[in-house]
Amino acid sequence: MEIINIINDFWSYLLIVSLLFCAIYFTIKTRGVQFTMIGDMIKELANSGKSDKESSKKSISSFQAFTVSIASRVGTGNLAGVATAIAIGGPGAVFWMWVIALLGAANAFIESTLAQIYKIKGENSFMGGPAYYIKYGIGNKLWANTFAILITITFGLAYNSVQSNTIASAVKASFGWSPMIVGIILTATALIIICGSIHRISRFSEIVVPFMAIAYILLAIVILSLNITQIPSVLKLIVTEAFSIESTIGGGLGMAMLMGIKRGLFSNEAGEGSAPNVAATASVSHPVKQGLVQTLAVYTDTLIICTCTALIILCSGTFYTQYNGIELTQMALVSEIGPIGAYFISIAIFLFAFTSIVGNYYYGETNIQFLTSNRWVLYAYRLTVGAMVMIGAVASLDLVWALADITMGMMTICNLAAILVLGKYAIKALDDYRNQRLRGYNPVYHSSAIPQIASKTPCWDK
Repeated sequence: MEIINIINDFWSYLLIVSLLFCAIYFTIKTRGVQFTMIGDMIKELANSGKSDKESSKKSISSFQAFTVSIASRVGTGNLAGVATAIAIGGPGAVFWMWVIALLGAANAFIESTLAQIYKIKGENSFMGGPAYYIKYGIGNKLWANTFAILITITFGLAYNSVQSNTIASAVKASFGWSPMIVGIILTATALIIICGSIHRISRFSEIVVPFMAIAYILLAIVILSLNITQIPSVLKLIVTEAFSIESTIGGGLGMAMLMGIKRGLFSNEAGEGSAPNVAATASVSHPVKQGLVQTLAVYTDTLIICTCTALIILCSGTFYTQYNGIELTQMALVSEIGPIGAYFISIAIFLFAFTSIVGNYYYGETNIQFLTSNRWVLYAYRLTVGAMVMIGAVASLDLVWALADITMGMMTICNLAAILVLGKYAIKALDDYRNQRLRGYNPVYHSSAIPQIASKTPCWDK
């Protein structure tokens, strides 16, 4: 743990600087796409599958791609990650989660648009993501392979151990079940789902994700309505603690900023290079459409669901206790609605985290396929994912989070460097989309729109 923590400290600071630099840079270059085009985001999501002309049996809809990415985003980070950030970084950590979501959404737009531009036709669906746009856009196979390996380790192994650890902790606290038993059940169920294709994964996510998100948000609204008089003071606490002397100076860069940005990134994944893998599979008429939809997913994750968790915890006052992680969220709900709160969170975290396990697996699978066509490697990966789900259920909380932070940092920096090189093409595509919208057209992309890369984007040849 000492060695892991030393490595973690280095990557944490490098990660924060890189994330904020790219976020601000792309916010300026896109003229604040994440703020000025919210209407288009909602419209494109609502119209997904209706106006797009490329729909086929070998692709998934824009909405399905949205739900698969939400399935990965909405999970442990929303319930346990927020609690951990508050427990360690204080209420001010929530403010920095908001900042990284609002600014980082520009990174999410760029990476998902690039994934669409450089996608290729696979056997059962379109395929793409950072490994693909690094290989075909930058032309560096070693860099592409490095990213593919890092994301496979991060999502398929490290992140999934975090998800199973949180489920096991929640179920043990509420029902007294042994983490070993929970791990066995999780592993078996996950393997049944992940042995299907992206179509099975997308159908599963399409049903479960909206249901679980709406149920949790409705509960949060009820609790916050009962505590409506506390909301102004809680919001004031979040902002003041984010800039307090202790937060900004006492911990070097500031524990509130450090935990807020790290847990915010873990939750919303903006800039990590994960969501582009599923964004590329969507059948849309213009790459920017899916870029906008994936930007909306960042807001859904952090500004809505993470904020619900944070406000419940802060209104309850339980963050002053010794609890951490999912147990802190459970105690907050128990203090507000009684023992049923702990049971609700156990069920919610199972649905949240289990869909994340499924979504995380897919990110690894698509990159395994990028690295090799050997089916036995894919089968071995599936078994390894199952093993990590099992190990995560019985491992310590600190260990699984620390390992996830290290691999997350390495993968994210690898992707950020790539989108800095290729981002200009996503911006050109955005200009093309805006011009068509101004003329009253439903935007349709042709490879000739960006002649410099036309030969590298065969999926868009007309």
